Amino acid sequence: MYKIVIRLVSKFLSKHKWDKLLFLFKKRLTILRDDPYKNNLDIKSLSVEKNRYRLRIWKYRFLYEVFDEIILISFFKADTRGWIYKK
Repeated sequence: MYKIVIRLVSKFLSKHKWDKLLFLFKKRLTILRDDPYKNNLDIKSLSVEKNRYRLRIWKYRFLYEVFDEIILISFFKADTRGWIYKK
């Protein structure tokens, strides 16, 4: 079971206080905790970096990195589709 860190996306989540978005995000976190590569959650690998993935919930994208050595999933960015991949 992986440990999940959402410290960097918690500000985004607090800004978007939609109960359904928070519910879906938490639900997907419980599934990711068991298997961070589960593809039925609309997860895609980022082509730029190894071990980095994006999770899609509606128009929002949540980027995370998987550290298999220390059994950790770290979410590092969240935004809408149009802004998530811009530097």
